[in-house]
Amino acid sequence: MKAIVVTDQAAGTAGMKLVERPEPQAAINDVVVQVHASGFVPTELTWPPTWTDRRDRDRTPSIPGHELAGVVTALGYGSTGLSVGQRVFGLADWYRDGTLAEFVAIEARNLAPLPSDVDFAVGASLPISGLTAWQGLFQHGHLQAGQSVLVHGAAGAVGSMTIQLAREAGAYVIGTGRAADRQTVLDFGAQEFVDLANDTLEDVGEVDLLLDGIGGDIGKRSAGLIRAGGTLVSIVGPPEARPANGLAVDFVVESDRAQLSEIVQRVRDGRLRTNIDHVSTLDDAVAALNPTERRKGKTIIRVRPLQHEAVRPRNSII
Repeated sequence: MKAIVVTDQAAGTAGMKLVERPEPQAAINDVVVQVHASGFVPTELTWPPTWTDRRDRDRTPSIPGHELAGVVTALGYGSTGLSVGQRVFGLADWYRDGTLAEFVAIEARNLAPLPSDVDFAVGASLPISGLTAWQGLFQHGHLQAGQSVLVHGAAGAVGSMTIQLAREAGAYVIGTGRAADRQTVLDFGAQEFVDLANDTLEDVGEVDLLLDGIGGDIGKRSAGLIRAGGTLVSIVGPPEARPANGLAVDFVVESDRAQLSEIVQRVRDGRLRTNIDHVSTLDDAVAALNPTERRKGKTIIRVRPLQHEAVRPRNSII
């Protein structure tokens, strides 16, 4: 099969190569999925699991990419809840070969059914962004209706999902970013926008929940914005500063079939829009994942030709 591999951590995305690899086999509790579309997060090339296994042994050449949408082609012993020929999407294990390939072996529990009216590219855009937003807001942030939420990096794939889910939950949402991001953030549903280069962040006042996708100096200053009993949730590592009278949380997103199903249902009925900036083929993936200009949304790699896929729903952004 065709697959993208990495062998040199220092080279980053520039070190990606398209090669031929053996097709994976299904282990216990696995299924094999023919990948139709794959998502990729550039920071994963800095994550230890991309390069070593759970015993800290080198596992290169490794296949990156952890988001996928495709069709089940084989079932391993003990796998449950899925069938051959079923459309699925989900989040692959960090320590295993990923989804920038024509086939992937993945634990069945990490996948959810992908409805026939949702495009594979849309399905592949949802797992990391959607689950990170969902878990940050509801599992770790314990968001309640009527609370205020500040979202750093609001124009990005995670940020735009966070805005929409928070608004649906009845929160008042403030998004931050660059000046050029203002209209995008407001279009996704934020009620206010803060230009981090030209506005004063502290003028926001206190908020109940802050989801930080930026870190650094912005993350440090954010601790002072959390009102008593509130929560700062970081998705870029442990917070460098903690709220005086609130909680600070960081987490690693986990696959969850029930949450994936909730997220894709919102896409189907128009309550949630994906944020896809660029779509490329597997043959052109190396160039697509080394962009020459900033991209706000996700880059999706179509592994299978478009004619094999479902009609794109009207409420998706591609």
